[in-house]
Amino acid sequence: MASTTKTLVADVMTSPLETIAADATVREAAERMRDRNINALFVPGVDAGIVTTTDVVAAVADESDLETTTVADVMTAPVERITTAEELTEAAAMMTTFGIKHLPVIDDDGDYVGMVSTTDLTTQLA
Repeated sequence: MASTTKTLVADVMTSPLETIAADATVREAAERMRDRNINALFVPGVDAGIVTTTDVVAAVADESDLETTTVADVMTAPVERITTAEELTEAAAMMTTFGIKHLPVIDDDGDYVGMVSTTDLTTQLA
């Protein structure tokens, strides 16, 4: 008999959520991602967003001054998000639909509590 257990986002998300301020520099974001061995940081606030290694690479390629260019200058906002109670298949569908690799995760109260990535998906499937 096949298992009917569904894997939820809460089961595989990375938590606690790694964050950075919108007014932090791109260099600070790059250092934090390197130091924590992650590829994305959540940017909390009214205009919540996400900054990724792709954003940092684009800033470097554009010859931006990494000491003065802020996270707000390069981040993606607004961001798609998913709830802890959603099935992992929904996260995969959203990532495919929106062409993204990271989804911030919210709880039942609408608070950001984690991040799910394509790496989390592939690890779960392996």
